[in-house]
Amino acid sequence: MDKTTAQSVAHVLIEALPYIQRFAGKTIVIKYGGNAMTEEHLKAGFARDIVLLKQVGVNPVVVHGGGPQIGSLLKRLGKVSEFVHGLRVTDRETMDVVQMVLGGLVNQEIVSLINRFGGRAVGLTGKDGQMIRARPLRELNGPDGMTAVDLGMVGEVESVDPAIVHNLDKSAFIPVIAPIGFDRDGNAYNINADTAAEKLAVVLDAEKLFLLTNTPGVLNAQGELIPRLTAAEVDEMIRSGVIHGGMIPKIRCALDAVRSGVTATHIVDGRVEHAVLLELLTNEGVGTLISR
Repeated sequence: MDKTTAQSVAHVLIEALPYIQRFAGKTIVIKYGGNAMTEEHLKAGFARDIVLLKQVGVNPVVVHGGGPQIGSLLKRLGKVSEFVHGLRVTDRETMDVVQMVLGGLVNQEIVSLINRFGGRAVGLTGKDGQMIRARPLRELNGPDGMTAVDLGMVGEVESVDPAIVHNLDKSAFIPVIAPIGFDRDGNAYNINADTAAEKLAVVLDAEKLFLLTNTPGVLNAQGELIPRLTAAEVDEMIRSGVIHGGMIPKIRCALDAVRSGVTATHIVDGRVEHAVLLELLTNEGVGTLISR
């Protein structure tokens, strides 16, 4: 390493220092999905980010999706995926596949990657430790917007018991959570990963919630990235139609989190290598920060 390169590295570390000091001991919930979960170099970069955060005293909690992986296995099994408002209709046979993919294949791949880079990750689903209690989600559809659609074993979060996550954090472990909940009869439910991450962030009194996406962040009417927004500004952008379509559910999760006590939510471009570190520990960041 030459002198110029060494000085550049030192500058980066010095820039990160006040952020490390600020967030040491704090909980950061990260919803992991999109390209960051499918491209090999991005997966490795994400795992390193999580290990580094834990090493400097931050408590990362990872909540992951797995829609493409579920869809791929269903297709191989000859089962057609049906969606309503972006939610996968989940009968009991599909729920078996969801549990196998989310709670097994995907979860354990993430755990293995984090451990490979020196972390101590523990894979969980919302059923473990009775963490995520769920109830059936009834999506409204039809011209009147009032017709209930039966989505099968798709759930919404009824309550969250964070005890198992707290215990893992205190023991230097990194929780990696698949968004599968359970009801009072022990039935499993497929829960949207953004929603599960948001509810966990609130109950854990998290300092920040990160939502990794395949977009740069929140864009203005000219398609330019907006680095910072308040909740009121986001409301106005939704009313005016600047924020629309598939971004609205993610933004609503972000708003619900900050209005329920999370200090800030970050909509982050998961296609950027080391996006979590860049957004959390540098002055510029790589996404949109939403605060109260």
